Amino acid sequence: MGSSIDLPEKFLYEIWKDQKFINSLHNENDDKIEVLDPGVENKDGDGPDFFNARIRIGNITYQGDVEIDTSYSDWKNHGHNLNKKYNRVVLHSFLNCSARLPFVLTQEGRKVTSICLRDFIKNDLTSLIQKAILSERRNRNIKMPCMDAINDVSDKDKLDYLYELGAERFQNKSKKILERLKEITYLKENSIKEPVIKYELDERYLNKTFVISDFSNPDIWYELIYEQIFEALGYSKNKDIMLKLSKSIEVDIYKQLLKKDNPVLYYEAVLFFVSGLVHKETNPSDEDSSIYIKKLYECWNEVGSIYTGRLLKETQWKYGGLRPPNFPTVRLAGGARLLFKILSNNLIGKIISEINIEPDCKKIIKSLRTMLTVEAEGYWKNHYVFNQPTKEEIKYFVGLARADEIIINVILPVAAIYFQMFEKNNLFQKVMRVYSNYYQNTENTLVMEVSSTLKLQDAWKRSILYQGMIELFRSFCSHEKCTECTLGKKAFD
Repeated sequence: MGSSIDLPEKFLYEIWKDQKFINSLHNENDDKIEVLDPGVENKDGDGPDFFNARIRIGNITYQGDVEIDTSYSDWKNHGHNLNKKYNRVVLHSFLNCSARLPFVLTQEGRKVTSICLRDFIKNDLTSLIQKAILSERRNRNIKMPCMDAINDVSDKDKLDYLYELGAERFQNKSKKILERLKEITYLKENSIKEPVIKYELDERYLNKTFVISDFSNPDIWYELIYEQIFEALGYSKNKDIMLKLSKSIEVDIYKQLLKKDNPVLYYEAVLFFVSGLVHKETNPSDEDSSIYIKKLYECWNEVGSIYTGRLLKETQWKYGGLRPPNFPTVRLAGGARLLFKILSNNLIGKIISEINIEPDCKKIIKSLRTMLTVEAEGYWKNHYVFNQPTKEEIKYFVGLARADEIIINVILPVAAIYFQMFEKNNLFQKVMRVYSNYYQNTENTLVMEVSSTLKLQDAWKRSILYQGMIELFRSFCSHEKCTECTLGKKAFD
Protein backbone atom coordinates (compact mmCIF):
# COMPACT_ATOMS: atom_id res chain seq x y z
CA MET A 1 0.00 0.00 0.00
CA GLY A 2 1.93 3.01 -1.27
CA SER A 3 5.62 3.76 -0.97
CA SER A 4 7.67 3.43 2.19
CA ILE A 5 7.60 6.29 4.69
CA ASP A 6 10.56 7.12 6.90
CA LEU A 7 8.62 8.26 9.96
CA PRO A 8 10.23 8.56 13.42
CA GLU A 9 8.85 5.88 15.71
CA LYS A 10 7.75 8.41 18.34
CA PHE A 11 4.94 9.44 15.95
CA LEU A 12 3.95 5.82 15.41
CA TYR A 13 3.48 5.56 19.17
CA GLU A 14 0.77 8.24 18.98
CA ILE A 15 -1.01 6.32 16.21
CA TRP A 16 -0.87 3.18 18.36
CA LYS A 17 -2.20 4.97 21.44
CA ASP A 18 -5.03 6.52 19.41
CA GLN A 19 -6.17 3.06 18.18
CA LYS A 20 -8.43 4.52 15.46
CA PHE A 21 -8.15 1.90 12.74
CA ILE A 22 -10.61 1.71 9.84
CA ASN A 23 -10.68 -2.09 9.79
CA SER A 24 -10.38 -4.76 12.43
CA LEU A 25 -6.80 -5.85 12.97
CA HIS A 26 -5.89 -9.33 11.81
CA ASN A 27 -2.73 -11.27 11.09
CA GLU A 28 -1.62 -13.04 7.92
CA ASN A 29 -3.61 -16.12 8.96
CA ASP A 30 -6.78 -13.97 9.24
CA ASP A 31 -6.90 -14.40 12.99
CA LYS A 32 -8.72 -11.41 14.45
CA ILE A 33 -6.55 -9.21 16.68
CA GLU A 34 -8.25 -7.14 19.36
CA VAL A 35 -6.35 -4.58 21.43
CA LEU A 36 -7.94 -4.74 24.86
CA ASP A 37 -5.28 -2.47 26.37
CA PRO A 38 -2.54 -0.79 24.23
CA GLY A 39 -0.19 -0.81 27.20
CA VAL A 40 1.91 1.85 28.91
CA GLU A 41 4.45 3.73 26.80
CA ASN A 42 8.06 3.03 27.69
CA LYS A 43 9.44 6.53 28.35
CA ASP A 44 12.92 5.24 29.20
CA GLY A 45 13.41 3.86 25.70
CA ASP A 46 15.21 0.69 26.82
CA GLY A 47 13.18 -2.34 25.81
CA PRO A 48 9.81 -2.68 24.02
CA ASP A 49 7.82 0.46 23.22
CA PHE A 50 4.74 -0.44 25.30
CA PHE A 51 4.60 -2.50 28.48
CA ASN A 52 1.78 -4.65 29.90
CA ALA A 53 -0.56 -4.57 26.91
CA ARG A 54 -3.50 -6.99 26.61
CA ILE A 55 -3.92 -8.37 23.10
CA ARG A 56 -6.46 -11.00 21.97
CA ILE A 57 -5.27 -12.99 18.96
CA GLY A 58 -7.96 -15.39 17.77
CA ASN A 59 -9.42 -16.93 20.93
CA ILE A 60 -6.38 -16.40 23.14
CA THR A 61 -5.73 -13.28 25.23
CA TYR A 62 -2.07 -12.39 25.79
CA GLN A 63 -0.62 -10.00 28.34
CA GLY A 64 2.82 -8.66 27.54
CA ASP A 65 4.68 -6.01 25.59
CA VAL A 66 4.27 -4.42 22.17
CA GLU A 67 7.09 -3.34 19.86
CA ILE A 68 6.42 -0.80 17.10
CA ASP A 69 8.88 -0.32 14.25
CA THR A 70 8.96 1.68 11.04
CA SER A 71 9.65 -1.45 8.96
CA TYR A 72 9.41 -5.20 9.54
CA SER A 73 13.20 -5.57 9.14
CA ASP A 74 13.85 -3.20 12.08
CA TRP A 75 13.17 -6.08 14.48
CA LYS A 76 16.45 -7.71 13.44
CA ASN A 77 18.26 -4.52 12.45
CA HIS A 78 17.78 -3.15 15.97
CA GLY A 79 18.86 -6.43 17.57
CA HIS A 80 15.51 -7.19 19.25
CA ASN A 81 15.84 -10.86 18.26
CA LEU A 82 19.00 -11.09 20.38
CA ASN A 83 17.83 -9.04 23.35
CA LYS A 84 16.24 -10.82 26.33
CA LYS A 85 14.27 -7.68 27.18
CA TYR A 86 12.03 -8.39 24.17
CA ASN A 87 11.09 -11.91 25.26
CA ARG A 88 7.76 -10.64 26.69
CA VAL A 89 6.63 -9.07 23.40
CA VAL A 90 3.24 -10.44 22.28
CA LEU A 91 2.73 -8.26 19.18
CA HIS A 92 5.12 -6.68 16.69
CA SER A 93 3.63 -3.81 14.64
CA PHE A 94 5.23 -1.83 11.82
CA LEU A 95 4.25 0.85 9.30
CA ASN A 96 5.84 0.02 5.94
CA CYS A 97 4.48 -3.09 4.26
CA SER A 98 6.96 -3.61 1.42
CA ALA A 99 8.66 -6.55 3.13
CA ARG A 100 7.05 -8.66 5.82
CA LEU A 101 6.52 -12.09 7.32
CA PRO A 102 3.70 -13.19 9.63
CA PHE A 103 5.96 -13.34 12.68
CA VAL A 104 9.30 -12.41 14.23
CA LEU A 105 11.40 -14.50 16.61
CA THR A 106 12.43 -13.54 20.14
CA GLN A 107 15.82 -14.31 21.67
CA GLU A 108 14.20 -17.44 23.14
CA GLY A 109 13.05 -18.53 19.66
CA ARG A 110 9.35 -17.87 20.32
CA LYS A 111 7.22 -16.70 17.38
CA VAL A 112 5.54 -13.30 17.83
CA THR A 113 2.68 -12.22 15.57
CA SER A 114 3.74 -9.38 13.29
CA ILE A 115 1.27 -7.02 11.58
CA CYS A 116 1.54 -4.07 9.20
CA LEU A 117 -0.44 -1.17 10.68
CA ARG A 118 -0.68 0.57 7.35
CA ASP A 119 -3.17 -2.07 6.23
CA PHE A 120 -5.60 -0.82 8.86
CA ILE A 121 -5.17 2.92 9.12
CA LYS A 122 -7.02 5.68 7.30
CA ASN A 123 -6.35 6.20 3.62
CA ASP A 124 -5.50 9.83 4.37
CA LEU A 125 -2.16 8.86 5.89
CA THR A 126 -0.77 12.40 5.68
CA SER A 127 -3.57 13.74 7.89
CA LEU A 128 -3.10 10.94 10.40
CA ILE A 129 0.65 11.56 10.62
CA GLN A 130 0.12 15.29 11.12
CA LYS A 131 -2.27 14.54 13.96
CA ALA A 132 0.28 12.18 15.51
CA ILE A 133 2.99 14.84 15.27
CA LEU A 134 0.77 17.42 17.02
CA SER A 135 -0.10 14.90 19.73
CA GLU A 136 3.58 14.07 20.30
CA ARG A 137 4.45 17.75 20.58
CA ARG A 138 1.75 18.31 23.21
CA ASN A 139 3.17 15.45 25.25
CA ARG A 140 6.77 16.62 25.21
CA ASN A 141 8.45 17.19 28.55
CA ILE A 142 10.77 19.86 27.14
CA LYS A 143 8.80 23.01 27.80
CA MET A 144 10.09 26.42 28.85
CA PRO A 145 7.87 28.34 31.28
CA CYS A 146 8.61 31.61 29.45
CA MET A 147 7.78 30.25 25.98
CA ASP A 148 4.84 32.65 25.55
CA ALA A 149 6.65 35.70 26.94
CA ILE A 150 10.21 35.32 25.64
CA ASN A 151 9.50 37.32 22.46
CA ASP A 152 9.81 40.52 24.46
CA VAL A 153 13.48 39.78 25.17
CA SER A 154 16.00 40.93 22.55
CA ASP A 155 18.15 38.45 20.66
CA LYS A 156 21.26 40.16 22.01
CA ASP A 157 20.16 39.60 25.61
CA LYS A 158 19.40 35.95 24.84
CA LEU A 159 22.77 35.34 23.16
CA ASP A 160 24.76 37.19 25.84
CA TYR A 161 23.15 35.11 28.59
CA LEU A 162 23.59 31.84 26.71
CA TYR A 163 27.25 32.70 26.13
CA GLU A 164 27.65 33.32 29.86
CA LEU A 165 25.93 30.03 30.74
CA GLY A 166 28.01 28.14 28.15
CA ALA A 167 31.24 29.45 29.70
CA GLU A 168 29.94 28.60 33.18
CA ARG A 169 29.05 25.07 32.09
CA PHE A 170 32.57 24.59 30.70
CA GLN A 171 34.13 25.73 33.99
CA ASN A 172 31.88 23.45 36.03
CA LYS A 173 32.75 20.53 33.77
CA SER A 174 36.46 21.29 34.16
CA LYS A 175 36.13 21.41 37.97
CA LYS A 176 34.43 18.02 37.99
CA ILE A 177 37.15 16.50 35.79
CA LEU A 178 39.85 18.05 37.99
CA GLU A 179 38.32 16.43 41.07
CA ARG A 180 38.43 13.06 39.33
CA LEU A 181 42.09 13.67 38.38
CA LYS A 182 42.92 14.32 42.05
CA GLU A 183 41.04 11.18 43.05
CA ILE A 184 42.92 9.04 40.51
CA THR A 185 46.21 10.53 41.75
CA TYR A 186 45.38 9.72 45.37
CA LEU A 187 44.30 6.15 44.54
CA LYS A 188 47.57 5.48 42.69
CA GLU A 189 49.65 6.96 45.51
CA ASN A 190 47.97 4.61 47.96
CA SER A 191 47.90 1.58 45.59
CA ILE A 192 44.12 1.38 45.75
CA LYS A 193 42.64 -0.39 42.75
CA GLU A 194 39.04 0.18 41.84
CA PRO A 195 36.67 -1.54 41.81
CA VAL A 196 38.54 -4.53 43.32
CA ILE A 197 38.76 -2.68 46.63
CA LYS A 198 35.78 -0.71 47.88
CA TYR A 199 36.91 2.51 49.43
CA GLU A 200 35.78 5.84 50.77
CA LEU A 201 37.93 8.93 50.41
CA ASP A 202 39.13 9.67 53.93
CA GLU A 203 40.18 12.85 55.74
CA ARG A 204 43.72 12.52 54.39
CA TYR A 205 42.37 13.00 50.88
CA LEU A 206 39.98 15.78 51.88
CA ASN A 207 42.77 17.64 53.69
CA LYS A 208 45.47 16.97 51.10
CA THR A 209 46.98 19.97 49.33
CA PHE A 210 47.92 18.90 45.84
CA VAL A 211 51.01 20.35 44.16
CA ILE A 212 52.10 20.27 40.52
CA SER A 213 54.52 17.40 41.07
CA ASP A 214 51.58 15.18 42.12
CA PHE A 215 50.37 15.23 38.54
CA SER A 216 53.64 14.42 36.78
CA ASN A 217 52.83 10.72 36.22
CA PRO A 218 51.52 10.33 32.63
CA ASP A 219 49.43 7.32 33.69
CA ILE A 220 47.01 9.44 35.70
CA TRP A 221 46.32 11.55 32.60
CA TYR A 222 45.89 8.41 30.50
CA GLU A 223 43.44 7.04 33.08
CA LEU A 224 41.54 10.32 33.22
CA ILE A 225 41.07 10.81 29.49
CA TYR A 226 40.32 7.10 28.98
CA GLU A 227 37.48 7.25 31.54
CA GLN A 228 36.08 10.51 30.23
CA ILE A 229 36.12 9.38 26.59
CA PHE A 230 34.40 6.09 27.39
CA GLU A 231 31.69 7.90 29.33
CA ALA A 232 31.15 10.19 26.31
CA LEU A 233 30.96 7.17 23.98
CA GLY A 234 28.05 5.83 26.02
CA TYR A 235 25.68 8.69 25.17
CA SER A 236 22.95 9.31 27.76
CA LYS A 237 21.70 5.70 27.84
CA ASN A 238 25.00 3.87 28.41
CA LYS A 239 27.31 6.55 29.83
CA ASP A 240 27.09 5.21 33.41
CA ILE A 241 27.87 1.62 32.45
CA MET A 242 30.64 2.77 30.08
CA LEU A 243 32.22 4.74 32.91
CA LYS A 244 31.89 1.73 35.21
CA LEU A 245 33.56 -0.43 32.55
CA SER A 246 36.49 1.96 32.16
CA LYS A 247 36.98 2.12 35.93
CA SER A 248 36.94 -1.68 36.06
CA ILE A 249 39.89 -2.07 33.65
CA GLU A 250 42.97 -0.11 34.59
CA VAL A 251 45.22 1.42 31.95
CA ASP A 252 48.11 -0.79 33.17
CA ILE A 253 46.39 -3.83 31.63
CA TYR A 254 46.17 -2.18 28.22
CA LYS A 255 49.81 -1.07 28.48
CA GLN A 256 50.90 -4.67 29.07
CA LEU A 257 49.09 -5.66 25.87
CA LEU A 258 50.88 -3.12 23.66
CA LYS A 259 53.66 -5.64 22.95
CA LYS A 260 51.18 -8.07 21.37
CA ASP A 261 51.05 -8.44 17.57
CA ASN A 262 47.51 -7.02 17.43
CA PRO A 263 46.92 -4.92 20.58
CA VAL A 264 43.54 -3.61 19.39
CA LEU A 265 42.15 -7.16 19.12
CA TYR A 266 43.29 -7.80 22.70
CA TYR A 267 41.65 -4.54 23.79
CA GLU A 268 38.40 -5.68 22.17
CA ALA A 269 38.63 -9.04 23.94
CA VAL A 270 39.10 -7.36 27.32
CA LEU A 271 36.28 -4.88 26.73
CA PHE A 272 33.77 -7.39 25.37
CA PHE A 273 34.39 -10.05 28.03
CA VAL A 274 34.46 -7.64 30.97
CA SER A 275 31.35 -5.87 29.65
CA GLY A 276 29.51 -9.21 29.46
CA LEU A 277 28.61 -8.69 25.81
CA VAL A 278 30.35 -11.89 24.71
CA HIS A 279 29.92 -15.06 26.74
CA LYS A 280 29.79 -18.83 26.47
CA GLU A 281 26.27 -18.75 25.04
CA THR A 282 27.42 -16.67 22.05
CA ASN A 283 27.06 -19.21 19.23
CA PRO A 284 28.53 -18.01 15.91
CA SER A 285 25.96 -17.99 13.10
CA ASP A 286 28.22 -16.91 10.22
CA GLU A 287 31.83 -17.59 9.26
CA ASP A 288 33.09 -14.09 10.12
CA SER A 289 31.51 -14.32 13.58
CA SER A 290 32.96 -17.78 14.13
CA ILE A 291 36.49 -16.61 13.29
CA TYR A 292 36.22 -13.37 15.28
CA ILE A 293 34.70 -14.87 18.43
CA LYS A 294 37.32 -17.63 18.41
CA LYS A 295 40.05 -14.96 18.31
CA LEU A 296 38.41 -13.09 21.18
CA TYR A 297 38.42 -16.26 23.28
CA GLU A 298 42.07 -16.91 22.46
CA CYS A 299 43.02 -13.37 23.49
CA TRP A 300 40.89 -13.46 26.63
CA ASN A 301 42.39 -16.78 27.72
CA GLU A 302 45.79 -15.04 27.74
CA VAL A 303 44.55 -11.89 29.47
CA GLY A 304 42.31 -13.53 32.06
CA SER A 305 45.27 -14.22 34.34
CA ILE A 306 46.15 -10.52 34.69
CA TYR A 307 42.58 -9.24 35.08
CA THR A 308 41.19 -9.60 38.60
CA GLY A 309 38.33 -7.11 38.47
CA ARG A 310 34.58 -7.51 38.20
CA LEU A 311 32.66 -8.73 35.19
CA LEU A 312 29.60 -6.77 34.11
CA LYS A 313 26.36 -8.26 32.79
CA GLU A 314 24.86 -8.05 29.32
CA THR A 315 21.54 -6.91 30.80
CA GLN A 316 23.19 -3.75 32.14
CA TRP A 317 23.58 -2.42 28.59
CA LYS A 318 20.82 -0.54 26.78
CA TYR A 319 19.97 -0.83 23.09
CA GLY A 320 16.40 0.51 23.04
CA GLY A 321 15.92 3.86 21.33
CA LEU A 322 19.43 3.78 19.83
CA ARG A 323 20.32 3.80 16.17
CA PRO A 324 22.43 0.68 15.39
CA PRO A 325 25.63 2.74 14.79
CA ASN A 326 25.29 3.86 18.44
CA PHE A 327 25.00 0.33 19.86
CA PRO A 328 27.47 -0.28 22.71
CA THR A 329 29.21 -3.00 20.66
CA VAL A 330 30.15 -0.49 17.94
CA ARG A 331 31.15 2.15 20.51
CA LEU A 332 33.42 -0.33 22.30
CA ALA A 333 35.10 -1.13 18.99
CA GLY A 334 35.73 2.60 18.60
CA GLY A 335 36.85 2.89 22.20
CA ALA A 336 39.44 0.13 21.72
CA ARG A 337 41.02 2.09 18.89
CA LEU A 338 40.97 5.39 20.79
CA LEU A 339 42.69 3.58 23.66
CA PHE A 340 45.40 2.49 21.26
CA LYS A 341 45.81 6.10 20.12
CA ILE A 342 46.11 7.24 23.74
CA LEU A 343 48.72 4.66 24.76
CA SER A 344 50.66 3.98 21.57
CA ASN A 345 50.37 7.19 19.57
CA ASN A 346 50.64 9.62 22.51
CA LEU A 347 47.25 11.18 21.79
CA ILE A 348 47.38 13.50 24.81
CA GLY A 349 50.85 14.77 23.91
CA LYS A 350 49.75 15.45 20.33
CA ILE A 351 46.71 17.40 21.52
CA ILE A 352 48.79 19.53 23.89
CA SER A 353 51.41 20.12 21.19
CA GLU A 354 48.80 21.10 18.58
CA ILE A 355 47.23 23.69 20.88
CA ASN A 356 50.69 24.95 21.82
CA ILE A 357 52.15 25.49 18.34
CA GLU A 358 49.13 26.17 16.09
CA PRO A 359 47.90 29.80 16.26
CA ASP A 360 44.79 29.29 14.11
CA CYS A 361 41.75 28.05 16.11
CA LYS A 362 40.09 26.62 13.00
CA LYS A 363 43.15 24.53 12.21
CA ILE A 364 43.28 23.30 15.81
CA ILE A 365 39.65 22.20 15.56
CA LYS A 366 40.30 20.42 12.26
CA SER A 367 43.30 18.62 13.73
CA LEU A 368 41.41 17.56 16.89
CA ARG A 369 38.60 16.15 14.77
CA THR A 370 41.09 14.10 12.76
CA MET A 371 42.60 12.71 15.96
CA LEU A 372 39.26 11.71 17.50
CA THR A 373 37.38 10.24 14.53
CA VAL A 374 37.78 6.48 14.08
CA GLU A 375 37.08 4.78 10.76
CA ALA A 376 35.42 1.38 10.84
CA GLU A 377 37.51 -1.71 10.20
CA GLY A 378 37.57 -5.42 10.90
CA TYR A 379 34.63 -7.47 12.16
CA TRP A 380 32.59 -4.52 13.42
CA LYS A 381 32.69 -2.83 10.04
CA ASN A 382 30.01 -5.33 9.01
CA HIS A 383 28.19 -6.02 12.32
CA TYR A 384 26.15 -4.01 14.82
CA VAL A 385 25.81 -6.95 17.22
CA PHE A 386 27.38 -10.38 17.42
CA ASN A 387 26.20 -12.92 14.81
CA GLN A 388 24.23 -10.47 12.68
CA PRO A 389 25.95 -9.07 9.55
CA THR A 390 24.82 -5.63 8.37
CA LYS A 391 23.41 -4.98 4.93
CA GLU A 392 25.70 -1.99 4.47
CA GLU A 393 29.20 -1.38 5.77
CA ILE A 394 29.67 0.90 8.76
CA LYS A 395 31.85 3.87 7.83
CA TYR A 396 32.90 5.15 11.25
CA PHE A 397 33.08 3.76 14.78
CA VAL A 398 33.46 7.34 16.01
CA GLY A 399 32.14 9.81 13.47
CA LEU A 400 32.37 13.58 13.31
CA ALA A 401 29.33 14.23 15.54
CA ARG A 402 30.60 12.00 18.35
CA ALA A 403 34.14 13.34 17.92
CA ASP A 404 32.77 16.86 18.41
CA GLU A 405 30.99 15.77 21.61
CA ILE A 406 34.23 14.27 22.94
CA ILE A 407 36.26 17.37 22.03
CA ILE A 408 33.79 19.76 23.67
CA ASN A 409 33.08 17.69 26.79
CA VAL A 410 36.43 15.97 27.37
CA ILE A 411 39.42 17.16 25.34
CA LEU A 412 39.06 20.92 25.77
CA PRO A 413 38.22 20.78 29.52
CA VAL A 414 41.19 18.44 30.15
CA ALA A 415 43.47 20.73 28.12
CA ALA A 416 42.20 23.75 30.08
CA ILE A 417 42.96 21.98 33.37
CA TYR A 418 46.43 21.01 32.15
CA PHE A 419 47.42 24.53 31.07
CA GLN A 420 45.99 26.15 34.19
CA MET A 421 47.75 23.63 36.41
CA PHE A 422 51.13 24.27 34.79
CA GLU A 423 50.52 28.04 34.77
CA LYS A 424 50.40 28.48 31.02
CA ASN A 425 47.68 31.10 30.99
CA ASN A 426 48.18 32.09 27.34
CA LEU A 427 47.47 28.51 26.26
CA PHE A 428 44.49 28.27 28.63
CA GLN A 429 43.08 31.38 26.96
CA LYS A 430 43.66 29.78 23.57
CA VAL A 431 41.63 26.73 24.67
CA MET A 432 38.79 29.05 25.66
CA ARG A 433 38.98 30.76 22.24
CA VAL A 434 38.76 27.38 20.53
CA TYR A 435 35.72 26.53 22.64
CA SER A 436 34.08 29.90 21.96
CA ASN A 437 34.58 29.53 18.20
CA TYR A 438 33.70 25.84 17.86
CA TYR A 439 30.78 24.89 15.61
CA GLN A 440 29.76 21.30 16.23
CA ASN A 441 28.02 18.76 14.00
CA THR A 442 25.61 17.38 16.57
CA GLU A 443 21.91 17.76 17.26
CA ASN A 444 20.14 17.39 20.56
CA THR A 445 16.36 17.30 21.04
CA LEU A 446 16.53 19.49 24.13
CA VAL A 447 18.80 22.04 22.45
CA MET A 448 16.65 22.17 19.32
CA GLU A 449 13.53 22.79 21.41
CA VAL A 450 15.19 25.57 23.44
CA SER A 451 16.57 27.13 20.25
CA SER A 452 13.12 27.02 18.64
CA THR A 453 11.46 28.57 21.70
CA LEU A 454 14.06 31.34 21.84
CA LYS A 455 13.71 31.85 18.05
CA LEU A 456 17.47 32.00 17.56
CA GLN A 457 17.58 29.90 14.36
CA ASP A 458 21.11 28.49 13.87
CA ALA A 459 22.70 29.88 17.05
CA TRP A 460 22.74 26.37 18.55
CA LYS A 461 25.42 25.30 16.07
CA ARG A 462 27.99 27.32 18.01
CA SER A 463 29.15 25.04 20.81
CA ILE A 464 29.30 27.58 23.62
CA LEU A 465 25.68 28.58 22.88
CA TYR A 466 24.69 24.91 22.48
CA GLN A 467 26.09 24.21 25.93
CA GLY A 468 24.45 27.38 27.24
CA MET A 469 21.04 26.14 26.09
CA ILE A 470 21.54 22.86 27.95
CA GLU A 471 22.55 24.76 31.08
CA LEU A 472 19.60 27.14 30.76
CA PHE A 473 17.04 24.36 30.58
CA ARG A 474 18.54 22.02 33.18
CA SER A 475 19.42 24.64 35.79
CA PHE A 476 16.46 26.96 35.39
CA CYS A 477 13.61 25.93 33.06
CA SER A 478 13.19 22.35 34.30
CA HIS A 479 13.01 23.61 37.89
CA GLU A 480 10.90 26.68 37.01
CA LYS A 481 13.50 29.00 38.54
CA CYS A 482 12.39 31.89 36.35
CA THR A 483 13.07 34.52 39.03
CA GLU A 484 16.70 33.38 39.20
CA CYS A 485 17.14 33.37 35.41
CA THR A 486 18.22 36.52 33.58
CA LEU A 487 15.92 35.76 30.65
CA GLY A 488 13.05 34.80 32.94
CA LYS A 489 13.32 38.08 34.82
CA LYS A 490 13.23 40.05 31.56
CA ALA A 491 10.39 37.98 30.08
CA PHE A 492 8.11 38.31 33.12
CA ASP A 493 9.08 41.85 34.07
